[in-house]
Amino acid sequence: MNERQRDYFRAKLLAWKDEILRESKVTLQTLQEENVNHPDLADRASSETDRAIELRARDRQRKLISKIDAALQRIEDNTYGYCEETGEPISLKRLEARPIATLSVEAQERHEKREKVYRDE
Repeated sequence: MNERQRDYFRAKLLAWKDEILRESKVTLQTLQEENVNHPDLADRASSETDRAIELRARDRQRKLISKIDAALQRIEDNTYGYCEETGEPISLKRLEARPIATLSVEAQERHEKREKVYRDE
């Protein structure tokens, strides 16, 4: 991977991380402002369910930020874009679709097949 490609993916990852952090701030503000005590039990249950879903989504995004940070670190140490399993380059097409990818398409497919076999047992 050349320097221009690394710069492109670094910018893409940083923009993705910034977007997630902005959304998280909005969610926190909304949850703090929405501290309304609903007199109706159904309204309260609905509100609690919405909060739980939102918090679960934010938790997934928190985990995603750590993967983005790991990808940024791989860019810095020049290991970004190489499969962790085989050492082969990961296609640019795959990195464009999933910039945090650590496995090539083939290695990912093998990994998912093994996972499925163990799950089925």
